[in-house]
Amino acid sequence: MTNKLITLKEAYKDYFKIGVAVNPDTLKNDGELIRTQFNSLTAENLMKPEELQPEEGRFTFEGADQIVQFAKENGMAMRGHTLLWHNQTPDWFFKDGDKTASRELALERMKTHIDTVLERYTDGFYAWDVVNEVIEDKGTDILRQSQWLEVVGEDFIEKAFQFAREASPEMGLFINDYNESHPEKRDKYYTLIKQLVDKGTPIDGVGLQAHWGLEDPSLDNIRAAIEKYASLGLTLQVTEMDVSVFNYDDRRTDLTEPTSEMLEKQAERYDAFFKLFREYSEHIDSVTLWAASDRYNWLNDFPVRGRKNWPMLFDENNQPKESFNRITAFK
Repeated sequence: MTNKLITLKEAYKDYFKIGVAVNPDTLKNDGELIRTQFNSLTAENLMKPEELQPEEGRFTFEGADQIVQFAKENGMAMRGHTLLWHNQTPDWFFKDGDKTASRELALERMKTHIDTVLERYTDGFYAWDVVNEVIEDKGTDILRQSQWLEVVGEDFIEKAFQFAREASPEMGLFINDYNESHPEKRDKYYTLIKQLVDKGTPIDGVGLQAHWGLEDPSLDNIRAAIEKYASLGLTLQVTEMDVSVFNYDDRRTDLTEPTSEMLEKQAERYDAFFKLFREYSEHIDSVTLWAASDRYNWLNDFPVRGRKNWPMLFDENNQPKESFNRITAFK
């Protein structure tokens, strides 16, 4: 039976913020669900570098401003995403005419971008992802190959945090990555963060994207990751959560709705995940879902083209699923 008397933000008010990734279309189409259930917003794409500064010196804030305005009107906090990324960043950051930009020019552009964005988007924000997805997935290298790494060098991460702290002295500054609970990547992520902390880098927290599934990662691996990151004395935030109803090697495209078995397993997983989050709420201060409902989410067509997915707590009609019932019925 659906628990109609409680919302996500009410259920977790004594634990952590409950956030959701949005864009202007979802605010228009799903605004009632968003304002009722959540108390934190993240721009899904509209605060990424290519969206905010597609050409050098031309900042385009209109779409992002709509999200900030919605948050202000509804008493919601904002979580910024993301100042630096290897993806969705215009090539002009790294070019000087037909040549590769110098380290000095790339750093100047980095600083200008961070300064301008944080000058506009600090009030009402409790955190920003300063760098996103910098860890190499496979092999022994810690850092992912990227134009930031190639043009600036390994200290581009430290520089980004330094510029962000100078621009916004009180902001929570985060590093963010996916597959953060897989032991191989977890250990590299931890190693990098510890190096940053030991160097005195102004980093406040660790983002766990939490794009998880019905089987992977294991609860033991998630717990181990939480404990390892928390041991650094930093705040943790679950930043992009969803629970795919397909296992990684399941390539089916014929389903028009999730099976009852999928929904039950998904509910079990959400319940177990949120039990862990509650257990570690002294370290976790926000949990953000990467869509409001199954009506719209990034896992449609990814990683399998032509496939619908149903990874969220609310269905395509914005009605609560069993996953929602389980995670709000703990009191």
